[in-house]
Amino acid sequence: MAGTTQNPPAKVVAKAAAPRSPRKPRQTARTKTAVDTKAPASTPKLLAGGNPQIPKGEGDAPVQAYIAAMPGWKHEVGRRLDAIIERTVPGVHKAVKWNSPFYGIDGDGWFLSYHCYAHYVKVAFFRGAALRPVPPGASRSQDTRYLDIRQHDTLDEAQFAAWVKQASQLPGERM
Repeated sequence: MAGTTQNPPAKVVAKAAAPRSPRKPRQTARTKTAVDTKAPASTPKLLAGGNPQIPKGEGDAPVQAYIAAMPGWKHEVGRRLDAIIERTVPGVHKAVKWNSPFYGIDGDGWFLSYHCYAHYVKVAFFRGAALRPVPPGASRSQDTRYLDIRQHDTLDEAQFAAWVKQASQLPGERM
């Protein structure tokens, strides 16, 4: 077999003989058009139970982004909770951490947070065991108490505001 050459397989020959299509230029950041760079921001991803995935951040803007992304009837609940908290505790400090809005006193820690679940919005009072009356939802933590708000529940705004006021006057939770 010395001196003989092997013919390449037919597939390789056929592929090599086929005319090449012109290559598209690779698009880089410099070649993108203005339309590409001004694409509308996508809506936030909803995590398990419909909780919005919002980047962590301090201030009112991330909290408002969270509320805007709350699905369906939960959006109105979030809007009402935020309004009651702001009215009850002027100058309240806000942030989004772990995909949940947090409310506290600047320099003193957090007193309240809430989170969307499939069938309710869960409000956490971090020192809820000290509130009077104690919010109804028990916790594994001896200090924390919860208030679950379901779609057709009527929120007792006066009681909620009283809990918010009491909670804001207690030492905050450091997180």
